[in-house]
Amino acid sequence: MRKSDISRKTAETDIKLSLDIDGTGRCDIDTGAGFLDHMLELFARHSRFDLSVKCKGDIKVDFHHTTEDIGIVLGKAFAQAIGDKRGIMRYSNIILPMDESLILCAIDVSGRSYLAFNADFPTEKIGDFDTELVREFFEAFTRQAGVTLHIKKFDGENSHHIAEGIFKAFARVLAGAVAIDTRFADEIPSTKGVL
Repeated sequence: MRKSDISRKTAETDIKLSLDIDGTGRCDIDTGAGFLDHMLELFARHSRFDLSVKCKGDIKVDFHHTTEDIGIVLGKAFAQAIGDKRGIMRYSNIILPMDESLILCAIDVSGRSYLAFNADFPTEKIGDFDTELVREFFEAFTRQAGVTLHIKKFDGENSHHIAEGIFKAFARVLAGAVAIDTRFADEIPSTKGVL
């Protein structure tokens, strides 16, 4: 049962999140930030993870705390759901086109946190969402999930398409990395015997 439920309450956000890695892509998202809702819905559908996120945040300030804290909670939920990582593929990568944008995403579910994020945005905002928060989300997720994640933009002129490509690519590689390798379903995919 690769599922987790995480709640986190601070002076800035109150988050309840449920994750089922072996789901069908069902989602119930309400963060108070419309663009972030859209990205998390894309993430759920393309990963085929079931995801529920409810967040009450200080969005009267901006979406920074909401975005970062959801990244934190999703990272914790992911780490909890995969347990000892027994039988997972561990690695996955994709080069994903989203209209004019082209995104590379590669992951190692290694237990080691590292983010290489090389994607600039031509605009500072997508609607009322600061584009710099895309990186903030992935930094928060990576720290808590214990994964090595590389995101690189090869091409792109539309900020919405770039962000959408990033989240779709991330969803696909995360799903691929945690898929069970039936040939080695009872093994930890590491020469160390632990991840």
